[in-house]
Amino acid sequence: MKKALLLLSFTLLLAFNSFGQDQKAMLYSKDPKLAKNKKLVYDFWREVLEGGHLDLASKYLLPTYIQHNPNVPTGRQGFIDFFSKFAKPLPISATIKANLISIVAEGDWVVLSFREEHPDPKAPGKKYTTASFEMLRVEDGKIAEHWDNALKE
Repeated sequence: MKKALLLLSFTLLLAFNSFGQDQKAMLYSKDPKLAKNKKLVYDFWREVLEGGHLDLASKYLLPTYIQHNPNVPTGRQGFIDFFSKFAKPLPISATIKANLISIVAEGDWVVLSFREEHPDPKAPGKKYTTASFEMLRVEDGKIAEHWDNALKE
């Protein structure tokens, strides 16, 4: 877990210095395993989460997938059941639509960082920028586990 926290810290540092970086370039790694893990997570994000193609979940998620977001059930079927309430299949984009600012991989871990803009609660009419993260663990070529910074709804 200490390694994961270091990876997250490094990712956020990169994120704030990487606005506008080409997404395809983010998939590169000298290590073929890391490049493969990055691509797996990237394609899952585009096709299943943003594209709403829950029928592709078995291509990306282990049946025993562990979900650490407090709003989404654990297990591939729990994931599908949760997202099927509101996900509608859309054309799959060639890139992630959200403001992706970095993809970092280390061992079996992949972290996506996103730039987010929110209304400033202390200054009505103004916004502030921050970063969010999604951390996924890959096992045997599929996503085994996921963490994010979501709070209970």
